[in-house]
Amino acid sequence: MSAKDGKGKQPEKAKAKRIRSLLGVGYWVQGFRVFPWMVVNFFLKDSVKVDPTTLQILQNSANLPMVGKPLYGVVSDAVYISGQHRVPYIAIGVFLQALSWVTIAILSRSNISIFTMSLFLLLSNLGASISEVANDAIVAEMTKPKTPQSASLGELQSFVWMASAVGGVLGNLFVGVAIDRFSPQSMFLFFGLLLVLQFLITITVSERSLNLPKSPNVGIRKQLSELSIALQKPEIAYSTAWFAASYAIIPLLSGTMFFYQTQYLKIDTSVLGMSKVFGQLVILLWGVIYNRSLKSVRPRKLLSAIQATMAVLMISDVMFVRGTYRLMGVPDSMYVVVFSGVLEIVCFFKILPFNVLMAQLCPPGCEGSLMAFVMSALALAFIVSGYLGVALASYVGITENDFSGFPLGLLVQALCTLLPIFFMSWIPDIQKSKTRTE
Repeated sequence: MSAKDGKGKQPEKAKAKRIRSLLGVGYWVQGFRVFPWMVVNFFLKDSVKVDPTTLQILQNSANLPMVGKPLYGVVSDAVYISGQHRVPYIAIGVFLQALSWVTIAILSRSNISIFTMSLFLLLSNLGASISEVANDAIVAEMTKPKTPQSASLGELQSFVWMASAVGGVLGNLFVGVAIDRFSPQSMFLFFGLLLVLQFLITITVSERSLNLPKSPNVGIRKQLSELSIALQKPEIAYSTAWFAASYAIIPLLSGTMFFYQTQYLKIDTSVLGMSKVFGQLVILLWGVIYNRSLKSVRPRKLLSAIQATMAVLMISDVMFVRGTYRLMGVPDSMYVVVFSGVLEIVCFFKILPFNVLMAQLCPPGCEGSLMAFVMSALALAFIVSGYLGVALASYVGITENDFSGFPLGLLVQALCTLLPIFFMSWIPDIQKSKTRTE
C-alpha cells in the first residue's frame, strides 16, 4: 500500500466513525425510550386509574404519528435545510421529544388529564418518527452495495440494532430500580434532559462531514413519483404487504398481560424490569448472531422460522396463564423474567433481516421514503393489532378483575400468528452472493 493510499483511507475512517457515533447515539436513545414508556404504564394504572382496555387503546393510539413516516421520509429526501437533509431532521425530531417529556414532567405534578397527556405522547412519537426516519435513511444509504465507504452489507444494520438493544437494556434496568424510588415526574424529567443532551450533540454535527452519498434534490412531487414506482415493483410490494400483515393479523394482548402480571399475580416491578432487560439482552444477542451467522440465510426461510417461534412461545403463555408451569414448580417470577421477556421482543427479530432485504431491493434516491413507508406500515400494523387485541379481550370477557377468558384469548393469538407462514411465497427467495456481502 502506498503512502498516498494510506492517507486516503484515514479521512474515510474518520467519516465512518462520525456516522457510527451519530447513529449510535440516536439508536441508543431510541432503545432507551422504553424507560419513560414503562413509567407511563404504571402512572396511568396507579395514578390515573385506567382499566386494561383504556391502557391498551392509549398505548396504540399514541403510535398514530408513526403512520406518517412516508411523508416525513419524502420530505427529508426532497427538502434540504441549509444544504442538509438528514441531520436537521434528526435534530427537529429530538427537539419535539424533549419538549414533550419535559412538559409532561411539569404538568403531571398536578392532575393531568388523560387527553392532555395523550396529546404530548402523540407529539413525542411525532418527534421520534421524524428522527427515526432520518436515521433509517442514513443506514439505508450507507449500506447500498456500491457505496464506497460502506461496510459489508448488513453490518451497519447490526450495529444500530445492537445500539438500540443496549439502550433498551439500560432503560429497562433503570426503570426496574427507579420505579419504586423516584416519582414519575422525576423520571419523565430525566428522560427529557437526556433528549436535550442528544439535541445539543446532534446540532454540532455537520452533514457534509459525514460524506453521505449524494442524491439529487428532485422535489417532493418527483420523490413521491419515485416512491410510487418503487412500490410497484412486485418484490417490494409483496414483501412489505407480508411484513405488515404478519403483525396486523395478530391480536395484541400486551395491555392485558401487563394488568395480569401486576394486578392479578402481583409481580414486583423489579421483576418486570428484569424481564425486559432479559428480552433486550436477547435482542442484542440476536444482532450479533445475525451479523456473524445468519446474513447468508435466505430471508424467506429465516422469517418463517421466526414466525413459527413466535407461535410456540404464545402457546407457552397459554400454559403460564393456566398455571401449568406453577404446577411444575416454576415460579411465576421466573417465567416472567425469561419466557415473557423473550416473547415480548421475538416479534422484532423479523425487522433486522427484513431491513437488510429492503436495503437490497430499494432503488437509489428513495431510501428514506421507502424505509419510512415500511416502518409506517409496521406502525399501522401494530395499531391494528392493538385494536384487534382490545376487541378480542372484550369478546372473551377479560376485565381488570376477571382473567378467566385470558387463556382462550392467548390461544387465538397463537393461531393467528401461524397464518402468515402460509403466504411466505410473497417474500423473494433470494440469497446475497458471497462477493456482495464481502
